[in-house]
Amino acid sequence: MLAAMLDEDFLKPADAEAVLADVAKQMKLGKVIPFIGPGLTELTAPAVPLTPEALAAFFGTKVALPRRAKGNPWSAAQHIESTRHRQTVSALMNEAFSPVVEPTPLLKYLASLPLPVLIDTWYDGAARAAFGDRTDWGEVQGITRSGLNEDRWYRFYDPSGAEVDKETAESWKTVLYKPHGGVTPAKNFLISDADYVEVLTEIDIQTPIPDIIKDRRTERSFLFIGCRFHDQLLRTYARQLSKRSVLPQYAVVDPELLSKNERRFFATQGLVPLALPLQRATEIIMDA
Repeated sequence: MLAAMLDEDFLKPADAEAVLADVAKQMKLGKVIPFIGPGLTELTAPAVPLTPEALAAFFGTKVALPRRAKGNPWSAAQHIESTRHRQTVSALMNEAFSPVVEPTPLLKYLASLPLPVLIDTWYDGAARAAFGDRTDWGEVQGITRSGLNEDRWYRFYDPSGAEVDKETAESWKTVLYKPHGGVTPAKNFLISDADYVEVLTEIDIQTPIPDIIKDRRTERSFLFIGCRFHDQLLRTYARQLSKRSVLPQYAVVDPELLSKNERRFFATQGLVPLALPLQRATEIIMDA
């Protein structure tokens, strides 16, 4: 097993900036897929939870949680689902993410590019809003299979929010992929432990991942920005969604926040960490 990444393994700031500028140019050509997390949204200071821990804390303000569920949104949601009802979980998720989140300048920029895929891993609606008046795109979202009497893992939505079929999706220039679901347009949420049991059972053979994503990631690299990988679930999704893409892959990170597991994840995945402040990374990408 590879050792965890050490501080001396990080590029010098000037080198990291140069690498990111080149990655941004490749992204404009459709050769790099952006994989964004809530850290990017944080730049607009929205009134929604911005980390798994913050989401767990939100649940804790609504329902008394057992100790094992505190700080863990998936366990917290499972406790609520088990002791109350799935509808209660969905209602709380809708409450948490109903405030309008304004897209950051970088998100608007990414949504203006003819990217094959833009992956957004959080539940807010900023990414959908960022596409504005564009009509040549659409969205695919992971969905809970709780109470669903059909063999489906995801749904497709056009720019108006209407559900469409996968054949329609094939014509989209850009696919916005929200693997955990989202508050818009249809309040789909993967959040409880039970939601993820089925997904994680199948994700290694890629069944829960839409074919359109599997096809479009091939022969492309990934840029992770605004993401953390301090939880096994987050690492699993990043690893499986980028499977069969090409190396190297890149991640904008703050070395001071990285856990040992994150450093080990970067090393084992061959990820190139770019130690840059998020605001500076935004400037570099948009100026490329």
